[in-house]
Amino acid sequence: MASRKPTGEFSFKFTTITCSPGPAGSVLNQVTWEGKASGFGAVFTTVTYVGGKSGSFSECGTAFLDNGDGLSGIGQGTYESTGKNKWHTTGFIQISDGRRIASEGEIDLASRSWKGKLFEMS
Repeated sequence: MASRKPTGEFSFKFTTITCSPGPAGSVLNQVTWEGKASGFGAVFTTVTYVGGKSGSFSECGTAFLDNGDGLSGIGQGTYESTGKNKWHTTGFIQISDGRRIASEGEIDLASRSWKGKLFEMS
């Protein structure tokens, strides 16, 4: 079983959305987020959500570290509605430096924010 050692937090703001037809009559919501994450500096990530009140997502992002280096990551996860305009997310991302980071967060669609915690996976 993977460890879940807390490693920090993230705080993103929604910048754009693109909606397109998905499989079996679904709608793909592709959202671009930007913000900060502990140990990663400025982060820009595009997340594609499929489903209604719950579903799955895939993620592809880039981080520009405070020291000038860059990292990329690809991940996936799930979301579920927790109330009016609110989603709970769980996921993980494979970082280009070899690390895997898990996340748990809350999306507030009304304020266009996604905030949560990061965990080391081993």
